[in-house]
Amino acid sequence: MSDKSSLPLEPPGAWTGTAPDPDAMFAMAEVALETMPAMFLPHIQGVVIVIEEFADDEILKSLAIEHPYDLTGLYEGRPLTERSIGESGGMPDRVTLYRIPILVEWIETGERLDRLVRHVLIHEIGHHFGFSDDDMHALEDMA
Repeated sequence: MSDKSSLPLEPPGAWTGTAPDPDAMFAMAEVALETMPAMFLPHIQGVVIVIEEFADDEILKSLAIEHPYDLTGLYEGRPLTERSIGESGGMPDRVTLYRIPILVEWIETGERLDRLVRHVLIHEIGHHFGFSDDDMHALEDMA
């Protein structure tokens, strides 16, 4: 099991100062995945991570979110707790990180960007496991 202390003390230069492009944010997400506790890793291997600028209007409407800056991430799929052994053939689970809302939160909070990306990613992966918000906070503390 790893913990937050395994994150580099100083993120690479592309992760500070200026806003990263989608590829740099994806790299941050990959690093964040590596900090997940080992017991979770086999269960997230098939989860697809995607970086998009904003959620589209259809997604926002389906979630009753009025402003695109209010959604930083989204899990799409069927939580492991709702699956049966006989299921197959579905689309892979997907976590989308919305770059612009994450960057706005980064500016507003002053949080290190790699840690903010990690926070959003872990929260969304928590939905993959069917976790409650309290469970997700505990998972983030473990990771």
